[in-house]
Amino acid sequence: MKRAIRKTACLAAGLAVLLMSGVSARAMEDSLVIVTSFPKDLTSVFKKAFEAKHPGVKVEMLKKKTTAGVKYIQETASNNTSDLFWASAPDAFEVLKGDGLLQKYQVKAKGIPAKIGAFPINDPDGYYKGFAASGYGFMWNTRYMKAKKLPVPKEWDDLTKPVYFGHVGMSAPSRSGTTHLTVETVLQGDGWKKGWALWKGIGGNLKTVTERSFGVPSGVNSGEFGIGIVIDFFGFSSKATGYPVDFRYPSVTALVPANIAIVKNAPHPKNAAAFIEFLLSADGQKLLLDPKIQRLPVRPDLYDGPAKHLPNPFKGEVAAKVKFDVKKSKARYNLVNSLFDVMITYRLDDLKAATKAIHEAAAALAKKPNPEAAKLLDEARALVAAVPIDEAKSMDAQFAAIFKKKRKKATDKVTGRQAEVEQKWDEMVRANYAKAKELAMKAAAMAK
Repeated sequence: MKRAIRKTACLAAGLAVLLMSGVSARAMEDSLVIVTSFPKDLTSVFKKAFEAKHPGVKVEMLKKKTTAGVKYIQETASNNTSDLFWASAPDAFEVLKGDGLLQKYQVKAKGIPAKIGAFPINDPDGYYKGFAASGYGFMWNTRYMKAKKLPVPKEWDDLTKPVYFGHVGMSAPSRSGTTHLTVETVLQGDGWKKGWALWKGIGGNLKTVTERSFGVPSGVNSGEFGIGIVIDFFGFSSKATGYPVDFRYPSVTALVPANIAIVKNAPHPKNAAAFIEFLLSADGQKLLLDPKIQRLPVRPDLYDGPAKHLPNPFKGEVAAKVKFDVKKSKARYNLVNSLFDVMITYRLDDLKAATKAIHEAAAALAKKPNPEAAKLLDEARALVAAVPIDEAKSMDAQFAAIFKKKRKKATDKVTGRQAEVEQKWDEMVRANYAKAKELAMKAAAMAK
């Protein structure tokens, strides 16, 4: 009897384990985990549509900034639970690809060209796929501009003009993958020296550096500031949802695909593949035209129909003059972010003070020219524009490799060689801004 009871108990326990295992297996088969930097306005639309098309599949969106998403996949690689990485920045995908953390996938969807402008839509090696195109520029609040009597800017250089002082907002590239792409696009389009001079000229006119990229369109929509440096879909979606805003591509911009990739050892590879195919299908691409999303589809046929209100990148309606170099961007990704933070984000008050003094001196000299004062003003401008390193140094792989940690705020600590270099940069920048302010004030006094 005891033996029979034990046997029955063992069978029951075994059955319970099998049932639990079956439930677990089914749960895993019915799941899809996506690491993404995209806002809920976008992800919720695709989650709902995909789950409706695949009943029983539960999609989980792990929301992380692009850089945080890359780090998460790197740190969890030994016991991966993520299926897809979904974000805008192609250089982030290059990092994961270089680490061997993505797996190849051959897309079955038809009707998508090989390139958009001069840029491949898909990774030539097959690891990540483009699903939407993006360009970079600025949006503005039409009511704000009218109330403040501000002209609408046309080029990046316009945003350095005195008239825009305190009226511009942007995020930092260390906080936003899309902002990094914007900064890097200008550095590649205008060159290292001129590009940084431009970013510091714009930086001196900033009202704020927002915590997230989404804070920029929000600030423009609400009228907190008049002009925001954004990726195109922020401007398009705000306009489509009724805000009094508009968007423009300056001539120095790039067309770069936003991407998706299957993570290596994805626990649900079939669902991951199904999501990619859905994203690239006609039905999936049409979801990009939701008023809250407004991204440029990679299917050209849509621009003759539901996407006709958007610029058609396949017919040259977006003048993307910059052929974006993803490998260059990847090679100095953290270095550029650190340099921007040291020179602009964490010295914003100093930069704005120097810029204000330069604007005031220029106005005074316009009324009363003085050659000696003009020389002082030129010197002040050169001090503000100066960059601690040249482009060759930025492409030094060993030097770029020391930049591993990003600071969320100026008081955050970094260690080792990165801390030493950033400290030297900061000392130079702080001294330059202070001297520039002094020279500009002296020049203004001479013009009185």
